[in-house]
Amino acid sequence: MSHAYGPANDVESTATIQRALYLGCNFFDTADSYGAGHNERLLGVAIAGRRKEVVLATKFGFAWNDHGDISGRDGNPARVRAACEASLQRLRTDVIDLYYLHRVDPQFPVEETIGAMAKLVEQGKVRHLGLSEASPANIRRAHAAHPIAALQSEYSLWTRDSERDAIPVCRELGIGFVAFCPLGRGFFTGKMKPSDLDAADFRKSMPRFEQENFARNLESLACIEEIAREKHCSAAQIALAWVLARGNDVTAIPGTRRTAHLEENLDALNVELTSEEVRQMDEMMPLESFAGERYTEKSIFKPDA
Repeated sequence: MSHAYGPANDVESTATIQRALYLGCNFFDTADSYGAGHNERLLGVAIAGRRKEVVLATKFGFAWNDHGDISGRDGNPARVRAACEASLQRLRTDVIDLYYLHRVDPQFPVEETIGAMAKLVEQGKVRHLGLSEASPANIRRAHAAHPIAALQSEYSLWTRDSERDAIPVCRELGIGFVAFCPLGRGFFTGKMKPSDLDAADFRKSMPRFEQENFARNLESLACIEEIAREKHCSAAQIALAWVLARGNDVTAIPGTRRTAHLEENLDALNVELTSEEVRQMDEMMPLESFAGERYTEKSIFKPDA
C-alpha cells in the first residue's frame, strides 16, 4: 500500500484495511521501511479504536535515504530501541505483537541484534520476536539467543526454496512460518502484464518479470488455471489454497490495496485442494522450475546466504 508497487492511495488503502477488519482479518503486517514510515502511519490510523482486535506485526532492519528509498541494512543493536519507539508512535500503539528483524545485517552478529530486541520484550514494548528471510544457521543462532515466534519468507508456487531448509528448521524449533508474496507478486492472478506496471513499480527491476522470463513462466500458469476452472474459482485462490495446504504452521499474507482483491483472497479459505491436486501442482511446478531469479545479484533484499 505504501511501497514498491506504484503510487500510494491512502483513501483506497484505508478502506481495504477497514473492510478486512469487518470481514474478520486479524493479522496485519507492515514495516518501518515501507514508504519510510508511511505504511505504519496508515495502518495506525486505519485500526484506531480497534487495536485489541488485531495481531500487529512490523519490522525493522533497513535504512533509507532522504527520498524514502531503502539504502541498506541496519541491524545495529544500538538502534533497536529507537526503531521500535518510532514504530510504536507511528502505529499509535503501546505494544507490537510481533517484531521482526527485516533482514540480518552481516555487520552485526544476529545474536547481538536479537539480544537488543529481547530487551523490548522485557520492557513490554514487544510481545514476540521474528526474523525475515533468515538462513537456517541464523535462525538457530537467533532462537538460541531468544525464542523466535515466526519466520517470514517469500513462499509460493514459484518460490519454494524454503521447503529445503527454512521450513524444516522452523518445524524442528517450533517456529511458525509466514509466507509473504504467496501470489508471486501478482503473477498467479493470471491478470498482470509487465507492460502494464507503473514506472515506479519494484517488479520492473526483478528478473522474473523481464519479458522473456515472464513469457516462459506463463506456461506453468496453465496448470493452475485448469484446476481453477474445475473448482469454479480464480487462479489466485488456487495459489493461495496451495500455500495454506502446506500445514497448520504456515500462514499466508497476500498483500493488496483494493477491497475486491481482498475479498477474492479471503474466499480462498473456502477452496479445498485434494492431496492429488496438491501433488499434481507440486509436480508441474517443482523447485527452480521458473525462469529468472527472485532478485538481481546485487539486490539488498536478497535473503541470507
